[in-house]
Amino acid sequence: MEAVLERSPSLKALRWACEVAIAHPDLLERAPERPDPDELRAIPIAQLREHLDRLLLGQYVQQGLDALLKVGILEAWLPEMYALVGFGDGEWQHKDVWKHSKQVVWQSPPRLPIRWAALLHDIGKVKTRRVEPDGEIHFFGHSELGAALFRKYIARRLGFGEALRERVRFLILHHLRASQYEPGWTDSAVRRFIRESGDALQDLLDLSRADITTKRPGRRLQGLSLISELASRIDEVLLEDARVPPLPSGIGNQIMQHFNLSPSRKIGNVKRRLEQEVDAGALEPGREPEYYLSWLEERRQELGVELSE
Repeated sequence: MEAVLERSPSLKALRWACEVAIAHPDLLERAPERPDPDELRAIPIAQLREHLDRLLLGQYVQQGLDALLKVGILEAWLPEMYALVGFGDGEWQHKDVWKHSKQVVWQSPPRLPIRWAALLHDIGKVKTRRVEPDGEIHFFGHSELGAALFRKYIARRLGFGEALRERVRFLILHHLRASQYEPGWTDSAVRRFIRESGDALQDLLDLSRADITTKRPGRRLQGLSLISELASRIDEVLLEDARVPPLPSGIGNQIMQHFNLSPSRKIGNVKRRLEQEVDAGALEPGREPEYYLSWLEERRQELGVELSE
């Protein structure tokens, strides 16, 4: 049975598409015969994913994606992407989302999580398209819907492992976040972005850069400049936070003396509360002990259990 599958037209088509993306984009003009849809859907998931992963990391990934479209693999295995072909072209008064998605993949760094997220980041647009009375087009909620479609259908269909699944879902869900940056963001807002991005921070920045596909040089430069500014702000905040501890040394002893408390778990709870407030931007980091003691004194009733013996 395996030998038969190895010789099947569907696997030959899959290998051809992968070859197009990796080394020979000129092969796109010599496509093999389009296999039967049932044959395409019979491709073993392990082999499908192996070739799709390699294709997405290929140097000629845009041609490779067009190859998937030509032989029917896109329609058979990724109907959510197939629905984007031609969507937004001409009559929709919006850029062709398929062409845009291919360019975003190509512009993104060749790392598997970000390439999958780049491919799928706009799959929620088809069902969220809204036209305002003035003709303006919106896709409110397309990130949330796209992340849900990926997790519920695509990740299961294509056998994504948990780690890759969650990273791709996160990137689809938050792919607009970095592009919402404005120079007026406070350091606290930057810290919140860092904290909520977690270890996907660099992927989010890279995906946001790749998502800029406008042909208007001015708009492209403006978008890239804002993301670069955000990246610089992130570096500055991280450097500052590494240099200045959020709370002064010995604050635990100061709290015990000021509120006449004995060493206990309560002191740790109070310190964590102060650190949370610093992280949220409600308190400044690295101030003198009196600054934090005054804040605690003002909330003595609220923190009654922790500030009493």
